Amino acid sequence: MGHLALEVADIFRTHGPAWRQNQQGHLSLGQLKVMSAIEQCRSAALGGHVLHCDGCGHDQVAYNSCRNRHCPKCQDSAAKRWLQDRQADLLPVDYYHVVFTLPAPISAIAYYNKAVIYRLLFEVAAETLSTIAADPKHLGAQIAVTLVLHTWGSALTHHPHVHGIASGGGLSPDGQRWVACKPGFFLPVRVLSRLFRRRFLEELGAAYRAGELQFFGEYAELADAKTFAKWLAPMSKCEWVVYAKRPFAGPAAVLAYLSRYTHRVAISNSRLISMDEAGVTFRWKDYRAKGKTRHKTMTLEPQEFMRRFLLHVLPSGFHRIRHYGLIANNVRKEKLALARELLQVAPVAVVDQTVTDACAEPVRPSFVCTHCGAPMIIVQTFLRTQAIRAPPTAQGPP
Repeated sequence: MGHLALEVADIFRTHGPAWRQNQQGHLSLGQLKVMSAIEQCRSAALGGHVLHCDGCGHDQVAYNSCRNRHCPKCQDSAAKRWLQDRQADLLPVDYYHVVFTLPAPISAIAYYNKAVIYRLLFEVAAETLSTIAADPKHLGAQIAVTLVLHTWGSALTHHPHVHGIASGGGLSPDGQRWVACKPGFFLPVRVLSRLFRRRFLEELGAAYRAGELQFFGEYAELADAKTFAKWLAPMSKCEWVVYAKRPFAGPAAVLAYLSRYTHRVAISNSRLISMDEAGVTFRWKDYRAKGKTRHKTMTLEPQEFMRRFLLHVLPSGFHRIRHYGLIANNVRKEKLALARELLQVAPVAVVDQTVTDACAEPVRPSFVCTHCGAPMIIVQTFLRTQAIRAPPTAQGPP
């Protein structure tokens, strides 16, 4: 492959052009743009710059990144920047990991209705947590919640669910006290599951009646109201998977978790093993198995691998990380200040960026020579050949 390790970009560059041609009219503009961005990422097509080291005289060419949120190579730096912004939001309390998952039939129609059903997944999960936490029978407080959307299973199948980080306590209704959860216990999972199921089905039915849902292929018959009602009825009887894990071991553990989950894409390059005549082989985890047998390998034809990867392209402008309760964007500053006062925690210091300190630690250079460790300077830049775009295509069902 000419690379030390296989990348998703290698698969798209090798097999993408022919597959795009065969799938013409069946791939959305968003999917085509993602393919193009990943193929061109850190290549001459996006431009770059020439670096020079005054220490040893070494020259190096560095190409620009595509910065697409679905690109495996571009998410590490994005996650680090996001985490720096989030550190100030953490309180010295327990935090819990919660997960809300949709049943398989609803997941299936979610693929054709991503914007609507993903939005409902966020809103109903947040409402469920806030409602049960505010109930005096359980906690009686307003909590802080961050939700992160994942749409994949380990085998790249379509499996929409949200991971949540929730504070183990919150502000009392009158804002005069901090109400803490019982040690090691967040909220009753069964109660969360029941309310989540009821409210999601209500909102899904409302979206259907408003004409917001579309159906294609084997689900086309659901366009009939009676058929849809009959199809939806069993969903109120089956169990919906909602679970909460034990609290994290302090704020540092919360940040470590978030760094792995917030900017994750459907599959990382590190999980890829090989690409040969047999297909693309990668590591995956079978959660139905136990122990070491969970860790397996899977080989897919390149076309099937690309199809599964592109299942998880999000609608344009859709936010996959959202904050609620105490850290909702419109009240975060005031609510966190009040929470810190009630918890008797020193307020977060605001650094004036306009003031320079002669004793401050030197800023690490942006580019460092891999040969001698000295700073490198940009001596030449070159522009990208063209903007990342996809050719116009007839729009149809995904």
